[in-house]
Amino acid sequence: MANTAEGQQRVLILGGKDGLLGQALAEACSNTGYEIHTTGRGDIDFSGSQDISNLLERIRPCLLFNAVAYTQVDQAEDDQEAAYDLNRFMPAMLGRVIKERPECLLVHYSTDFVFDGRKREPYTVEDAPAPLSVYGKSKLAGEQALLQLGLENLCIIRTAWLFGPRKKNFVRTILGLCETRNSINVVDDQFGSPTYVPDLAANSLKLVHSGGRGIFHITNSGRASWAELASEALRLTQRECVVHPVPTREYPTKAVRPAYSVLDLSRFTECTGITPRPWPQALADYIFSEFPTE
Repeated sequence: MANTAEGQQRVLILGGKDGLLGQALAEACSNTGYEIHTTGRGDIDFSGSQDISNLLERIRPCLLFNAVAYTQVDQAEDDQEAAYDLNRFMPAMLGRVIKERPECLLVHYSTDFVFDGRKREPYTVEDAPAPLSVYGKSKLAGEQALLQLGLENLCIIRTAWLFGPRKKNFVRTILGLCETRNSINVVDDQFGSPTYVPDLAANSLKLVHSGGRGIFHITNSGRASWAELASEALRLTQRECVVHPVPTREYPTKAVRPAYSVLDLSRFTECTGITPRPWPQALADYIFSEFPTE
């Protein structure tokens, strides 16, 4: 990786100013001594390559994180063009620009929604994707577009069920609802891998430093249903709100979710020697830092 004149390595984080994951990446990178450059909403025109090309020419990063994505899962069913613009065409454009800069490593984030949920054991990186939603299909299309470019310096990280500081997420929403309710209904037949974004950011850097290239899965360890995640969050905050588990059919959504999308982390562990900590431990850190009990 190329160094700056001051000896610091330059990192560019797309979405680093205002995104849930992007902000966590910026904090993790700054703690390791990188010279950090970030973008936010409106800073770059992703409809063409010129803005990206100019930005890379000016910053000359050795490491580029793409934490920009269209993540409104249900809205994507009606807004397919916007979903594909950010999730497929933007990464492809980014990859083409990066191909002219082989010294720069591109880290791109994808999702557990590339799988159909028919398995009942964790999905490995070798399992064939079969997305059920426009969101999942557009994210898979982004993966495929990057892989087809044959980039040597490419790392694709699939992750899932993100929660973390300052930004809207499932845990924050649940706790907010329980401020005015005595009980809530939460789906209990969808299982996934809850992921604390500061852990994801730190482990992403560990993967980069270990020479990780290709596709990896990074989440916290363990699995949970949405109802289990909600119940644990409420237990930790000691809120008197009861979680009523309900099946997916009683909570219909426009986009179909995979019933089981737990991700196998073994390739990450083999590359780094690290086993991500269990999600309940990470959740406790999040709860006690963001929602301290009075």
